[in-house]
Amino acid sequence: MKIIVASGNAHKIKEIEEILIDHEIISYKQDFKDHKEPVEDGDTLEENAYIKANDIKKLYPNYAVIADDSGLFVDALNGAPGVHSARYAGDEHDDDKNNELLIKNLAGKPREASFISSICFIDKEPLYFRGEIRGKILEIPRGSGGFGYDPYFLPDGCVKTFAEMNSEEKNKISHRKRALEKLKNFLEK
Repeated sequence: MKIIVASGNAHKIKEIEEILIDHEIISYKQDFKDHKEPVEDGDTLEENAYIKANDIKKLYPNYAVIADDSGLFVDALNGAPGVHSARYAGDEHDDDKNNELLIKNLAGKPREASFISSICFIDKEPLYFRGEIRGKILEIPRGSGGFGYDPYFLPDGCVKTFAEMNSEEKNKISHRKRALEKLKNFLEK
């Protein structure tokens, strides 16, 4: 099956290709480099994933499309930053400012958290696949890889933060991988 990905992120495309190995994975950016991405103004990861997938489905009505949205959900902050993870400290998507605000808001609070990914798959109708990984937020960042909250997130049972892991290590346990595995199982049925 040919599956169009509503992303131009090369690392994300590679991860999807490695998991959905029996399918042809194509970024919509191959054909529509200048396509303006939709505003992700949903209240849930699923709504944002749908907004992206549905937007690209209009460009490729005869193909299956997938999109994902991910976020960091901190228990002591009632799930914040959550669906607003990329814009936690403002609309400029500044990782340093987002992390600074997160650590400030967590002062003196428990640090349990989850990274959650929701994938929207649209062939005929939208279907959703969710992946989650639990962990804790460290006070001091570790590692220089990854992006976003990765230097602060230590997955349960691991000695390395996401930012200390190479992409292969991270992709073996990540929230997106867990959601993609559910999609893969669905496609194999």
